[in-house]
Amino acid sequence: MLHTLSARWAQMETVLAAIFAALVTLMVLVNVLTRAMDQSIFWIDEAAIYAMIWMAYLGASATLHHRSGIAVTLLPDALSPAGKRRLTLLVDLVVAIFAGLMIWFCLRWYDPLGLIAAGFDAEAFQNDTFNFIYAEPTNTLGIRKIWVWLIPGIFALGTALHAIANLHQSLTGGIHTTETEATGP
Repeated sequence: MLHTLSARWAQMETVLAAIFAALVTLMVLVNVLTRAMDQSIFWIDEAAIYAMIWMAYLGASATLHHRSGIAVTLLPDALSPAGKRRLTLLVDLVVAIFAGLMIWFCLRWYDPLGLIAAGFDAEAFQNDTFNFIYAEPTNTLGIRKIWVWLIPGIFALGTALHAIANLHQSLTGGIHTTETEATGP
């Protein structure tokens, strides 16, 4: 069940990452055309950057589910099957710790309890904490940066889900890689 939830989450991340990739491409093309006509649309640069950031975070998280990140396999290739399993377990544990730390950092940064204590008033929150996350606007889009900065938190939650699912598989001996998922055991 945990692996199924992780797979569905990764599928959603992959679809969203593809949408953001298409948006980046479209915005860059529009930007090239408008600049060539000397009619630049300045907010497109910023929107393309934010779309690319969201695409990268979502794609990185989905990569963890599929265990398909770029890797140097010199050490795993030299190990016995039991050694490979132990190394995979260690890697999964490190990724889970990283995900936990990311969640902790995001909670400290977003400070939801501080925001609640301020009555969801961004100005009171920033006066109390000197944290401007909920009030600072983007440079050209004019939206609050919190909407852009939500992606590290989403990434942390997705990474935690994938890491826990992978760790569970490593502990129970049901490790799936991209190749075994595609061709079967």
